[in-house]
Amino acid sequence: MTMARLREIADVIRSKNSGPFEITFDVIFSDAARYRHVRDSGALTPETVLALYGADASDLLICMFFEPALAFKFTLRRHGDQGGIGERDTFGAQQHAPLMDLEVPECKAA
Repeated sequence: MTMARLREIADVIRSKNSGPFEITFDVIFSDAARYRHVRDSGALTPETVLALYGADASDLLICMFFEPALAFKFTLRRHGDQGGIGERDTFGAQQHAPLMDLEVPECKAA
């Protein structure tokens, strides 16, 4: 089976601040066939997200495919308060990088 990186299939992969105690992530597709392909591949699961981010299950607040937006979304609890001592990404805008290289079975529609 040929594999592709998620960044080669998704149109948008981003993270952003979701309040002082959470960061939310979006993987958005502009094509319904690519969205369904990734959804049905089993590559994006709560277990995958937890492994990519070294998080505990209690840190994963939301993890879901959201068909109206052709998106996969999840929210993680921050390990420190936004803007607190030691915070290195106040806006949460640089936390999506591990998702970009996630391997997914290649999509013929991509």
